[in-house]
Amino acid sequence: MSFRLRVTLLAAGAVAVAVIGAALLMFLVLQQQLLAQVDRSLSDAATTAQTQGPRGTNDRGGRPPFGDPGQTVSGRGDVFAQSIDATGRVIRADYSQPVPALVTAEAKQVAATQPKDGARFDTTISGTPYRVLVVPLGGGTALELTYAMTDIDAVLSETRNRLIFLALGGVLLAAALGTVVARAALAPVERLTSVVEEVARTRDLSRRVAAGGNDELSRLAASFNEMLGALEVSLRQQRQLVADASHELRTPLTSLRTNLELLARGHPTDEVERHAVLADLVAQMERLSTLVADLIDLARDEESALPIEDLRLDELVADALAGVRGRYPRVTFTLSSEATAVHGVRSRISRAVTNLLDNAGKWSPAGGIVEVNVTAGEVSVRDHGPGVAAEDAPHVFDRFWRASSARHLPGSGLGLSIVKDVAEKHGGTVTLEPAPGGGARFRLRLAPA
Repeated sequence: MSFRLRVTLLAAGAVAVAVIGAALLMFLVLQQQLLAQVDRSLSDAATTAQTQGPRGTNDRGGRPPFGDPGQTVSGRGDVFAQSIDATGRVIRADYSQPVPALVTAEAKQVAATQPKDGARFDTTISGTPYRVLVVPLGGGTALELTYAMTDIDAVLSETRNRLIFLALGGVLLAAALGTVVARAALAPVERLTSVVEEVARTRDLSRRVAAGGNDELSRLAASFNEMLGALEVSLRQQRQLVADASHELRTPLTSLRTNLELLARGHPTDEVERHAVLADLVAQMERLSTLVADLIDLARDEESALPIEDLRLDELVADALAGVRGRYPRVTFTLSSEATAVHGVRSRISRAVTNLLDNAGKWSPAGGIVEVNVTAGEVSVRDHGPGVAAEDAPHVFDRFWRASSARHLPGSGLGLSIVKDVAEKHGGTVTLEPAPGGGARFRLRLAPA
């Protein structure tokens, strides 16, 4: 069953329940009102009969008759009346035509006990329904008043039939309106579905869903567009990463292959040149290893794979400095720190700090100083190298980007982009700012624990 059909059926069902409920309530109210009207007519007739008063005694010494023998007790042509005693004997009947079938146990009970409110009941005589009111007359007698319900039942039957047809018409109308409403309400969903199917078929993430308004479907379309936009950016970055990585890998691999082929052919024969080729092989292997490690670090989903814990940032920086100092023996690293704790993945934060220190050491001249400060969840690394040109500053955190002046230096162009990735995934930031007197200062800020 399609969603549109379910919406149509639900709308039709809801309207059908409302229409049927309203029709049923209308019928019950009408039935109650007609029955109450009949009861009032019987009560009025009983009051008229009870207030006529005696007009002498009859031949049998019983209760005085009510009016002339040819008249009705109540004076109404639509109400039949007869008086009975406690034994069920009919004393007087309208038109002198007693109806023994009306003398029921309830009627005789009223004549015998004379209750103030009398009794009401329904009965059927010769297929005709009657509403009966029995009122006490005193002296062990009671008065029965009846009203034929034929016309009332006919009205109720006609009303019931009309309400049934009205309910059926309402259900059919509800189904038609439900179809129209479902089509109009689900039009945005159909557009969204069409775009999703088109994206799945063509893998074209540039498609968008037309979204307008502030309702739930509009927000869904807007969220879907945002998701497509994020996926498009991610896919573009992925393709760019693959292209850049292929380019960066090609250079050391080509150099390795060339040098290995030379060595395989016995060249160069000069021992000094041979050692230079071997040194270049080692350097290219180190570059290749660094590039592969950086690529793995950049692609790894650390949050789901590694534990997050409370860390002492000052101690982590001190450990990173101990490893970096050995790689840059001609550079002096100074550390000024205070105890500060952060919340994150130890290996990722350590890698980010190490990359900042490596970057500072790489650009520092022989005998240069790198100043490292740690305070309040922030690591500041300042070098005294040439600094970063204003036109290069916006690109220093881009993947595989390297300034023209850095082509001769070792590195993959991923170090600072990894720092940025770590900072953002830990709810922090990394910024570059020129340092007074030359050089550059990088600030890595992490959320304190």
